[in-house]
Amino acid sequence: MLSLEFFITSFIVVLIPGTGVIYTVSTGLVQGRKASVFAALGCTLGILPHLLATVLGLAAVMHTSALAFQALKYAGVAYLFYVAYATWRDQSAFAIDETPSTSTAAVLVGKAFLLNILNPKLTIFFLAFLPQFVPAGTAQPLFQLLLLSAVFMAMTFAVFVAYGLLAHAFRQAVIESSRVQNWLRRGFAASFAGLGVNLALTDK
Repeated sequence: MLSLEFFITSFIVVLIPGTGVIYTVSTGLVQGRKASVFAALGCTLGILPHLLATVLGLAAVMHTSALAFQALKYAGVAYLFYVAYATWRDQSAFAIDETPSTSTAAVLVGKAFLLNILNPKLTIFFLAFLPQFVPAGTAQPLFQLLLLSAVFMAMTFAVFVAYGLLAHAFRQAVIESSRVQNWLRRGFAASFAGLGVNLALTDK
């Protein structure tokens, strides 16, 4: 039921740096290892509505409704620009906080969740991606789609956590250099803004 082709394709898709990866890496650098795990969790949860929309057939509605696609798209664009602006304006040092509070964890998960849920390209992507790995004539296509979705989410979480932990490994060098901090902050801000522009220019 789970082919090697699916695992390889999914792994490549998850590895490609995007909004979630950038947010997880920046969180790992700024707030530490535990915070990056919360960010990875939020990003993973953010793809769940898109997967469910695909599995339940709601993606087809969005695919045919220009208004629904455009509304969600521009909400995502606005949020990405907000994150870019907030990142650019944050002049604080990359302070170490190995024990984030519950509220901090909730904020991290919430921001990451919004980053992915406000990206309509994910719904369209899953609409085109998942059905390719459901053999024609499958007796239980719904179960197959749910299984593929669960595996994809598990891979996403694992890879994002790895990205965050890798960022944390280089954290001390970042903390000791204000110049590196400034360049990273500007780089992350530019990346979020670039992703916003790319989403704004996306057509169905």
